Amino acid sequence: MSDFAERVTRKNSNNETDLPLTISSKDGLVDQISYFNKTVASKDMSGYYLLRNGEYAYNKSYSVGYDFGSIKRLDRYPMGALSTLYICFALKKHDTDFIKVYFDSLKWYKEIYMISAEGARNHGLLNVPTDEFFATKHYLPENTAEQRKIADFLIALDRRIDAQQSLVDALKKYKRGLISEILNQKIRITHEDEKWEEVSLSAVADGFEYGMNAAATIFDGVHKYIRITDIDDDSHTYIDSAPVSPAGVLEGKYRVRENDILFARTGASVGKSYLYQASDGDMYFAGFLIRIHVIDGVDSGYVFLNTLTEEYNRWVALESTRSGQPGINAEQYRRYRFKLPPLETQKQISAIAQKIDAQIKRESQCLRLLQKQKDGLLQQLFI
Repeated sequence: MSDFAERVTRKNSNNETDLPLTISSKDGLVDQISYFNKTVASKDMSGYYLLRNGEYAYNKSYSVGYDFGSIKRLDRYPMGALSTLYICFALKKHDTDFIKVYFDSLKWYKEIYMISAEGARNHGLLNVPTDEFFATKHYLPENTAEQRKIADFLIALDRRIDAQQSLVDALKKYKRGLISEILNQKIRITHEDEKWEEVSLSAVADGFEYGMNAAATIFDGVHKYIRITDIDDDSHTYIDSAPVSPAGVLEGKYRVRENDILFARTGASVGKSYLYQASDGDMYFAGFLIRIHVIDGVDSGYVFLNTLTEEYNRWVALESTRSGQPGINAEQYRRYRFKLPPLETQKQISAIAQKIDAQIKRESQCLRLLQKQKDGLLQQLFI
C-alpha cells in the first residue's frame, strides 16, 4: 500500500476546520453533527487530523457486514477534522475513483485479517498497527486507462442506484403526504357532506393482548415470530425465527390472525405498528408487542393507515414518556382517537394506499437487484 499511498498526519492545529467527521460504512465520511444529531467530537479539535477533499481515512471500528472496518474518501466537504484513532492517507498514484471503488469492494479485508490479532478488539476497535497497514499488499491493474473504465462503469451504476433510491424515497414521501391530506379531509374522494366520526381505537378493535415471552420455554420446533424495528419507514417490521412457548403454539393463543394490527409497546421502536397479511404465513407475536383485532364492519387497512401519520407520531411521543421511560400500554392504545368515515370510503382510502405500496414494492425490488448486482461485480472485478 505504501507504493501508492502515503500517510496523512497533518493536524488541525489552527482550527482550520470546525467540521467533525465520522465514517459510516454505508454513507462514507459524513458530518458527525448531521449523522448523530449531535457532535461526539471534542470541542477543541486542534489535535485532530485535518483531512482534505479527495483524501482517505480508515475506520478500524467493526460493524455488521463490515468486520474489518471501512476505508472511505472525503467527497462531501472541502475539509474536515478526524479523530487520531483513524488512519488517514492520500494517493501517490492510480486513478482515485478506481481506488475508491476498490476499497468499497472489501477485497482488501484478507490483508487486514492477517495483521489484526485474534481477540485484540477493544471497545469496538480492531488492533491494526499503522506500519503494518501500509505494508498490506493489493493487486491492482497498472494500466490507468483500465482503472478509469472500471471506475466509470461502477460510478454509472452508482448513479443508477442513487436515482432508484430517490424514486423509492419520493414514492414513500408522496404516499405519506397524500394519505395525510385524505385523512385530514383536505383532499376528498367522496361527496363533501359525508360524515366522519371521531372514535377511539377501542371502538373499532378488540383484544389488546400482550404477546408471549418467546424465550420462556425451549420448544423443539422453530416458528416465525414478529418483532418491530425501524428498518422500513412504512412497515416497521422485521420477521425472524425463534423457539416459542409450546403452550402458545398448541393453544394458538399467540398466533396472529387476519386483520390483526400489532404495536410495539416498549423500547426504541415504541409505537411502531404492523398490519398482518395472510400471505405472511403462520406468525406469532412476542411479549413486547400488543395485538388488536379490527372488528367486522371496519377496514383494518384504514385503521392501520392512521398509525402512520404525523399526528399519531406526536401522540406516541407524548404517551410514551408519561411514565418517565419509553412505553405505551394497552389501556393507552385503547384511548387513541382518529376519524372514521363510512366503510366504503375506508376501503377506497385503503385501496389507494395499497396501489402506491405495490409500486413502492416493485421499485424497492429493483433497487435491491441493482445493489446486489453492484456487490457481485465488486467481488468479481478484483482479485
